[in-house]
Amino acid sequence: MGRMAVTGGAGFIGSNLSEYLAAQGHRVVIVDNFTTGKEQNLAGWVQQFDGLVQVLRFDINETDRLKQAFEGADFVFHQAAIPSVPRSIADPQASNYAIVCGTLSVLVAARDAKVKRVVVASSSSVYGDDPNLPKKEESTGRALSPYALYKAVTEECCRLFYQLYGLESVCLRYFNVFGPRQDPKSEYAAVIPRFATRLLAGLPPVIYGDGEQTRDFTYVGNVVDANWLAAIHPKAAGEVFNIGCGSQTSLNTLVQELSRILGSTVAADYQPARQGDVRHSLASMEKAAGILGYRPSVPLYDGLRKVLDWYRTHAGASCTA
Repeated sequence: MGRMAVTGGAGFIGSNLSEYLAAQGHRVVIVDNFTTGKEQNLAGWVQQFDGLVQVLRFDINETDRLKQAFEGADFVFHQAAIPSVPRSIADPQASNYAIVCGTLSVLVAARDAKVKRVVVASSSSVYGDDPNLPKKEESTGRALSPYALYKAVTEECCRLFYQLYGLESVCLRYFNVFGPRQDPKSEYAAVIPRFATRLLAGLPPVIYGDGEQTRDFTYVGNVVDANWLAAIHPKAAGEVFNIGCGSQTSLNTLVQELSRILGSTVAADYQPARQGDVRHSLASMEKAAGILGYRPSVPLYDGLRKVLDWYRTHAGASCTA
């Protein structure tokens, strides 16, 4: 089988992706500085794949060490980032260092190590203030946060490295990913882990704004599938793809569905809207389906049941933040 490298492999998406790759028989090198990645995301499965998984603890901006980690790799899956719009607003320099500088380091190291292809995690936030729905890859608006701006810059870096150096890259614009191992305790946690763990604890979920803002929620298993398709498909090089489910759900509807699954009657707590939040989001899946053959195998409501089951049996379920 092949040799794979995953940056941010101890994070939420990165650990799910790394486990999938190891389960397919690939040798996997995880690079993570554990700023947002967690040891517990690796516990319980790394040991099962004896000798297949190597975990390296250092910052991706250490380009020389990164090049050594990438030596012999067929594909690099670049998941490392500080994945938070509010955090990028609070500390734009730290986000820039992790996202823009980090991606540049990954691309240089991959080029020098002669990696076949780099699959890069981008974000639906790059659509910014573009009001059109569904979001199509060829049309973006003005960025509404430093995080969105930095992700757009990384896409341009990938385009240039392909054009100038022939380094194949594929950028995947994730739409509101959720699933097991997503941290609900962070101040900047995504809505589904926050809603789920508060409802499990009998507490009201906190909604910023009126709750009618919509998102295209995407189970992490679908994102893992998309990463693999992006790595192996011959026509994917140099392309950007939306990765979502192609369905639109309001936060109010999301709380109602989680409450229905749990049998909860706790009412939501509404707080003022936050800066930088996009009002509506919905992915056009036409390009990803047409080129990659990507079709989400886990719909939203099945994913919600899976993630509630996971939080019930893990420490995160006791979160009250």
